Amino acid sequence: MKKLFVGVRLKRLREERRLTQQGLADAMGISLSYLNQIENNQRPLTVPVLLRLNAAFGADVQLFSDEDEARLVGELREALADPGVSEEISNAELREIATNMPAVGRAIVGLHKNLTRALDQATALAARLGDDRHEGASPFITAPFEEVRDFFYARHNHIDALDRAAEEMAASLGQPLGRMAPALRAYLLEGCQVRVVSQPDGAAAAAQRSFEPASRTLRLSERLSDGQQAFQMATQLAFLRFDQLLEDELAGVAFATVEARALARIGLANYFAGALILPYGAFLQAAEDLRYDIDLLGQGFGVGFETVSHRLSTLQRPGARGVPFFFIRVDRAGNISKRQSATNFHFSRVGGTCPLWNVYGAFSQPGRILTQLAEMPDGRTYLWVARTVSHAIAGYGAPDKTFAIGLGCDLHHASRLVYSKGLRLDDVEARTPIGAGCKICDRPACPQRAFPPVVKTFAIDEARSSFSPYS
Repeated sequence: MKKLFVGVRLKRLREERRLTQQGLADAMGISLSYLNQIENNQRPLTVPVLLRLNAAFGADVQLFSDEDEARLVGELREALADPGVSEEISNAELREIATNMPAVGRAIVGLHKNLTRALDQATALAARLGDDRHEGASPFITAPFEEVRDFFYARHNHIDALDRAAEEMAASLGQPLGRMAPALRAYLLEGCQVRVVSQPDGAAAAAQRSFEPASRTLRLSERLSDGQQAFQMATQLAFLRFDQLLEDELAGVAFATVEARALARIGLANYFAGALILPYGAFLQAAEDLRYDIDLLGQGFGVGFETVSHRLSTLQRPGARGVPFFFIRVDRAGNISKRQSATNFHFSRVGGTCPLWNVYGAFSQPGRILTQLAEMPDGRTYLWVARTVSHAIAGYGAPDKTFAIGLGCDLHHASRLVYSKGLRLDDVEARTPIGAGCKICDRPACPQRAFPPVVKTFAIDEARSSFSPYS
């Protein structure tokens, strides 16, 4: 087990509880000198002491996990890769900040996001005024949907209040899991006076769900499966009956735009819908029993590969955690339309993602599940599962919507997944070295490098450089 030196975090917890060192030592049943050594990082935090801390104060053990540390290191690396930071900062220094001064680290990341947002606004304003001198001023794009991603990322993609409310609602419906559509249709009619009708596809491909408040009519596309209908009805139910819960989750969050707040509200309603048709306790138990087999879970709950994968990335209820996953959806061009994380995995918004990642290889083998052991530059290794999904939106001759879905977890969780079968988990040579995006990846000999890192971390041989704009 990795030794955990958490002195600053323990001091912060003590200060929040307004305790002296002696008071904390007495509450934990350890000596004052032992506590002093832990707080000064002279001794690591052991499991028995951590359990005593939890018993005494109910402190979440995740507070002292290195998962958050790795997430923060990734965010700091991206923030400090900005061209405006001239001095190179080593990985060791970043880890020191993340480990011993996490609040300072988060403040740096927050300041960088604010700067990025200001630069983007300046660029947009300059464009409106016909002044293109600011073009390219910021290599980052802080769009509303990026703000929403950050909102869920900061919460480890788990919204406990919504999850529990949805689970209670699922139990009250009394319908078999995977066949909730009839019960939801009846509940909307009787409890909300909302009539659900099928909406034939029009010439412009009808929306999956549209609600008419005046007539209390919810229209669903006739192309939706029973599971998809249940999801859309559950989303509308969140707006109708759990609006205050949605507002409570958004309270105090300073979104930069009205659009970002509206998108976050929709995201929370969708979260509720997923939690309703895939109730936490039952879904987690099924996931553990089936070793996280996505196809079997989809068959059991009547939903598709993408819905199951997304729900698996949310199972982080305190005291009943599933495997912490990173979930992503990309198209052939590398555009990321969904990205949620319950783990420490961090991909950059700068310079795209890594072409060696198996999520992109999935497009060459449609419908087939691909697995990959991928090692990041910091040595952390992840098991990745990737597969394409397609959505037909029109008739013959019209293009389908095709995406690659990726679901990844840290190597030390891999043995819990059916997808680890046959993989050499302990073989370093079996791992594919990938990065978080070329502009912040410091691998000097990557055959797929598109351009050098923003912060120069290795010498470029002019005679052998592959970064010529004319090559």
